[in-house]
Amino acid sequence: MTGVPYIRAARGPILTRRALLGGALAGVGAAALAGCSTPIGAGLANTQLAPGTVDYWNLFGGGDGVRMQEMQAGFTKAHPEIGLQAITLTWGNPYYTKLSLATVGGKPPDVAVAHLTRAKTLIAADLLQELKPEDLARHGMPAENFNRRAWDAGLVDGKAYAIPIDTHPLVLFYNTEICEKAGLLTSDGALAPIKGAEALLDALEKVKAVTGAYGVTHGINSDYASPWRIFQSMYAQLGGSVLANEGTEVVLDDAKAKTVLSYLRTISVDRGLLPGSADYPGAVALFVEGKAGFHFNGEWEISTFQTAKMPFSMTLFPHVFGDTYVVEADSHTFVLPRRPEHDQDRLDRALTFVRSMLDQSLTWAQGGHIPTWQPFATSAEYRALTPQSNYAAAADAAVYDPAGWYSGSGSNFELVVGSSVGAVEAGQVSPDAAIAQIRSKLADLAGTRPPV
Repeated sequence: MTGVPYIRAARGPILTRRALLGGALAGVGAAALAGCSTPIGAGLANTQLAPGTVDYWNLFGGGDGVRMQEMQAGFTKAHPEIGLQAITLTWGNPYYTKLSLATVGGKPPDVAVAHLTRAKTLIAADLLQELKPEDLARHGMPAENFNRRAWDAGLVDGKAYAIPIDTHPLVLFYNTEICEKAGLLTSDGALAPIKGAEALLDALEKVKAVTGAYGVTHGINSDYASPWRIFQSMYAQLGGSVLANEGTEVVLDDAKAKTVLSYLRTISVDRGLLPGSADYPGAVALFVEGKAGFHFNGEWEISTFQTAKMPFSMTLFPHVFGDTYVVEADSHTFVLPRRPEHDQDRLDRALTFVRSMLDQSLTWAQGGHIPTWQPFATSAEYRALTPQSNYAAAADAAVYDPAGWYSGSGSNFELVVGSSVGAVEAGQVSPDAAIAQIRSKLADLAGTRPPV
């Protein structure tokens, strides 16, 4: 959505989304909320948790959800003196809306998960607590214990509001048996490095010759996130930016964008190396079935391919353009929503919970995510974890979504760009037409005042 428009009284201040939400919640009334079975209804209706309980909200499903439950159990075992209420809500905009509403209503969870690319919007709305260095240090979480790229990307005016638990980049999955037949593996069984646009096309052609179907798959139909991630990786390798000045200015470089879009069209439409009509689950299934030797996706799909017991491994997304390697990524972070009162004991319980999650980084890394917690990320234990550690360098090469109130994981920004990119890959529009669509739609969003 584009947000609630600003309303200016004759001589009064601008009415913000925070004020509008507060008024809306007041109008609903506690009695109505008390009848809700949702976590947000229970929270806003003053349902009390047992004293000393950490209230934790997250958005993890699938393999991530299973691992998070295991980590929550680890916290409970290590800290039996602290209760835990963990609630999982629907991924994407519904999650962030409920989190915002609960915080505006004065009944937020103690700890919540937020994508790094969405956290700054919460910060701009004054919905998150600042994480002061002395509090973090007291729990053994100084800034130097985290991956610098992820940590610095989350700072606002030099202040920390989010504790990154991982970096989750776009990666290259490959079928080891197909790639061996295609002559693409080294003597130790790893995929030979693929660098450059022609090298990638050559590898895809060789794989297609083995599969008899495709070289690579990724979601296109009904999936805007995957095309965006792939476009952003290649476009950023060319040094391109999309937004500037906190999303108020569109700085799309048409020439660089056309280079990437034309290349993606070559892969799918011109050479038939990529199915242009596959949706997300369809693209995954084609890879599992051996109809393609490569698969572009986030590393979180490792659980799917392990469950399928297929011969696969993982490596960095290819360095296709430019001299400097970068790749699209985001980070899951722990945030502490702002509360109406300061409670030091509550703060320390929340940070104890976060530290426990970081201490279980091995469990989280097994699901594919690159750990940001350096005591584990630099350990021999992580280096021995394969194929997960094969693409660890992506953490230092991560390119996050550009700043803007309408940007971030699962946002309108990704929908606008990803949909147009996918349309090019599907052969529905030309690169020039896609660029015009992207520019026009982003200009509308950039020209809309942020709802905070």
